[in-house]
Amino acid sequence: MSSTWPALAQTAVLVVVLAAVHVPLGDYLARVYTSPRHLRVERAVYRVMRVDADADQRWTAYLLSLLGFSLASVLLLFGLARLQGVLPMSLGTQGFDPAGAWNTAVSFATNTNWQWYAGEAAAGHLLQMAGLTVQNFVSAGVGIAVAVALIRGLRRSGTDGRVGNFWSDLTRTCVRVLLPLAFVGAVALVATGVIQSFDPHTATQTLTGGSQLLLGGPVASQEAIKLLGTNGGGFFNANSAHPLENPTPVSNLLEVLLLLIIPFSLPRTFGVMVGDRRQGVAIVSVMGALFLAGTALLTWAELAGHGLVPQAAGGALEGKEVRFGAAGSALFAAATTGTSTGAVNSMHDSLTAPGGGVAAFGMLLGEVSPGGVGSGLYGMLVLAIVTVFIAGLMVGRTPEYLGKKIGRQEMALVALYILTVPMLVLVGTGLAVALPAGQAGIQESGPHGLTEVLYAVASASNNNGSAFAGLTASTPFYNTLLGMCMLAGRFIPVALVLALAGRLSSQRSVPATSGTLPTHEPLFASMLAGVALIVVGLTFIPVLSLGPVVESLS
Repeated sequence: MSSTWPALAQTAVLVVVLAAVHVPLGDYLARVYTSPRHLRVERAVYRVMRVDADADQRWTAYLLSLLGFSLASVLLLFGLARLQGVLPMSLGTQGFDPAGAWNTAVSFATNTNWQWYAGEAAAGHLLQMAGLTVQNFVSAGVGIAVAVALIRGLRRSGTDGRVGNFWSDLTRTCVRVLLPLAFVGAVALVATGVIQSFDPHTATQTLTGGSQLLLGGPVASQEAIKLLGTNGGGFFNANSAHPLENPTPVSNLLEVLLLLIIPFSLPRTFGVMVGDRRQGVAIVSVMGALFLAGTALLTWAELAGHGLVPQAAGGALEGKEVRFGAAGSALFAAATTGTSTGAVNSMHDSLTAPGGGVAAFGMLLGEVSPGGVGSGLYGMLVLAIVTVFIAGLMVGRTPEYLGKKIGRQEMALVALYILTVPMLVLVGTGLAVALPAGQAGIQESGPHGLTEVLYAVASASNNNGSAFAGLTASTPFYNTLLGMCMLAGRFIPVALVLALAGRLSSQRSVPATSGTLPTHEPLFASMLAGVALIVVGLTFIPVLSLGPVVESLS
């Protein structure tokens, strides 16, 4: 029983802090995206980019701006990775091979941050700072911008599909939100022992008399935005399990807080911007319930690990850092797979079979518990539209959400959104286990090997980035396959969400009547949670049954 106290204490502290910042941060974000004023530094950015930040864009122009910016990001990062060997501050590292550079460029530009390479051995300081860290900011900004555009679509009435200005939303997110929070987060991480320097490899003497090379670097600054932006790319290969990246239980809890602080505050922003704070409460309550359920199940699976050794150790400690224990590792795993973040502080391949299944389910849920920055909110709003549509069918009324009628065209976009990731996950997993090039990377036979592949493809398709770490993914086959999954998993849903925002923005708002389903009450919240679970259950339960479920039973 004593082993459960650390888990309960950490979760309680986390909930209290998140509740304390939910209202002030959510209100601040709402002011950021509704203020008509541009800061001086923002105006300078607009002049450099030669854009009109006051132009109200239709959803098609918003999407084209987003795609053009993302393409430029991919090309720039690809070039930095390929030319790293001849650039300054490379620390003697060589350029990436074409497939590896492609995978890395796509990974960081899509907010996935899947890493096939060891950061301390393959990436120099310039690539880490000018390439990867910059993308950690702007890719997170893109996700939040899309969520804000959807909120405007729900709030506006009778436009010709205008949803705001992408360049303004992206710049404000980076300048007013991510940079200040990342600065505070980096200082807090340095205070807990995370390193921040420009040191190259330094030889140190080990306790056994040997010598080991340790790499310094701007770790705290990259760690802060990696977590705040639900990115996940680690400075070191061990990611947040590395003692220089996550040294103590205090830094571990701080990093989990950074993961969750923006996704859990954005529903408040949604409620404020649509003029009904109760709507935000309904959304965040569902996110919170799903997150706490996933955390409880994953913690139980790791603390109740089957076998004499785990029981004697107080939990399944294989693949986990002793300084965090099973409870701290389970909390981090639940947070990272629930927020589309690739950061890990333990080896997910060493999770118990049910624990690995819960982690995979958190991603397959669509990462709406609470999901990535921006992507979690717009994913949950899409599920809310599905919920009101189902409720409308049950009572024989045209469904409405926040005064907008949900008709055939809106549901077509929603249906395509929901089907995109399952198609990518199931087709990608099928290709990997059927083709010789995919089979060559599977290290384990049977259901655990299937789980490794399913987890990798699900991580890429959901733009999560965490790895089971038992799959040899640093091959041209997996670099190419997972890169394609990242691109499609990011930009197809984004395009559909923006198209939906444009359609909703062009509608005239209709007043609520006695037959309108209240979408702020506990009944709707429970229906929304049920829809999220049922949609995933019907889609992925068969493949989960062949993987972690079979492994658990055996």
